[in-house]
Amino acid sequence: MAAAAKRKTATKRASGDPETLDVLVAGAGYVGLATAAAIAHAAPHLAIRVVDPAPEGVWKNDARASAIAAAAIRMLEELGCWKDMLPEAEPIREMIVTDSRTGDPVRPVFLTFDGEVAPGEPFAHMVPNVTMNGALREKCDACGVTVSQGVAVSAFSEETPGAPLTATLSDGSTVKTRLLVAADGARSALRAMAGIRTVHWDYGQMGIVATIAHERPHEGRAEEHFLPAGPFAILPLRGNRSSIVWSETRENAERLLAADDFTFDIELEKRFGLHLGEIRVEGQKRAYPLGLTLARDFVRPRFALVGDAAHGIHPIAGQGLNLGYKDAAALAETVVEADRLGIDIGQLDVLQRYERWRRFDTWQMGVTTDVLNRLFSNDFGPLRTIRDIGLGLVDRMPGMKSFFIGQAAGLSGPAPRLLRGEPI
Repeated sequence: MAAAAKRKTATKRASGDPETLDVLVAGAGYVGLATAAAIAHAAPHLAIRVVDPAPEGVWKNDARASAIAAAAIRMLEELGCWKDMLPEAEPIREMIVTDSRTGDPVRPVFLTFDGEVAPGEPFAHMVPNVTMNGALREKCDACGVTVSQGVAVSAFSEETPGAPLTATLSDGSTVKTRLLVAADGARSALRAMAGIRTVHWDYGQMGIVATIAHERPHEGRAEEHFLPAGPFAILPLRGNRSSIVWSETRENAERLLAADDFTFDIELEKRFGLHLGEIRVEGQKRAYPLGLTLARDFVRPRFALVGDAAHGIHPIAGQGLNLGYKDAAALAETVVEADRLGIDIGQLDVLQRYERWRRFDTWQMGVTTDVLNRLFSNDFGPLRTIRDIGLGLVDRMPGMKSFFIGQAAGLSGPAPRLLRGEPI
């Protein structure tokens, strides 16, 4: 069915009647858009809409970049989005890990990873957020998915067991949907409305994110420096530019953000180093609090959590977005297969398949990043010795290194079809 025809079918209704949908996605971030696009790509007859409270065009102001793992790239290739992202994407060809103090004159490299999971396939690429968001929006539009900005889900209820949910939108309209997908972030309002509780703790850290220009080329190398206050990551971008993710104690992060540019640059140089020549900050510096948030349940009847609404983890392993893409692929496969069998896509037993598929993986990654952050974000001497010996041993074990690269690439465990580069 052509996109325009599908859109007409989705909105055709008597004046004053609620819009009737198969899937309503709340949140037009990368995971929400990917979920809508993946379902629409495989099941174009389903009526799908995405709503988001942010104003129209605000996503174009996001100057950050994100690491997309190889498995997620396979999904984006299958959806036809990757070709639009590739011109701005920078492959990560190598990764090094150091463990030192801020004032150390030399940072010994304890661990080095080759950046390929297969010949010619890097384990990850860095992609500007605006490029990624734009490509996903174009895919949604091509599939007939309506994306409405400035509109939020303010309430929802199941009036009769087994009947579609009735969602009230912030513009005063109502929508009936067989499935409501909450992709509204770590502080998900819809998660709270559904009565889903979370496990949460605060790390007392903030993540400072910025783009850094430098004199010398990075050669596609990513760096993870474990420092006493938290990890400091340098991730390659197109040209002589890199993205940093700087974990710092909340007190120091607030002080640095309030300081003048000269003070910030001095502190940045201590952590970034001079191996890439003179450095300078491009654009704005942003910071956000770091913590662990894991939803106790991922689904309710006709309701599912994806992305940060289901799990918010520490950025130490760079897996937050990629976990969200796994959610999108798994939920899309669950929904599409149920629809092909003539089963109601919002039934609890259908959605529980998605929950079983994703909950253990996300809890495992949440615990792993929590342990890594606690292990490396300190300056306790005996512990430093033990972890450095451990890093050195891993560096001498090719099989173990391959395992970690596979984990980082999202290629371990039972992956949804899209993450294997296969159609649903």
